Amino acid sequence: MNTAAPQPANPRPHHTTPAQATPAKQFHQPFEPDEFFGHQRTSRTKLANPRPLIENLTRCVVEILAGARDLEQIARWVSDDVYRHLLKRVVLSTRARQVKGVVASRPAFSVGSVTLCEPTDGIVEAVVVVHGRARTRAVAIRLEGLDNRWRATAINVL
Repeated sequence: MNTAAPQPANPRPHHTTPAQATPAKQFHQPFEPDEFFGHQRTSRTKLANPRPLIENLTRCVVEILAGARDLEQIARWVSDDVYRHLLKRVVLSTRARQVKGVVASRPAFSVGSVTLCEPTDGIVEAVVVVHGRARTRAVAIRLEGLDNRWRATAINVL
């Protein structure tokens, strides 16, 4: 004897949401952790005026290379690559002063002209002329809008 209940002729259709009905392969993309967890680009419209930061970074970098300021003071405003580059320059400057027997002191200089350009949205490149007693130098800086603030991704003292 069969005691099972009879099945209806038209079973109720299975309802699915659009996400369930679409094959998973269509939306599958390789996961890039750096894109998700790394620095997020920021548009220029969401960032402050870069000129004061460029001038202050220039002053700080000149003082750091002269031994009058600690590199850690600008660590928050520079990328890891820039930090390592400046650290090498600080070590070389310190050795040169030691060989010559010169004591580190705050340099006397003034910031001259500042030339800014924006090659693309969220990126500013600048050249700052620095006038010292003995010579005039140029400092090239590239700022990128990362995580809603400016960050120096390249600094070179010429």
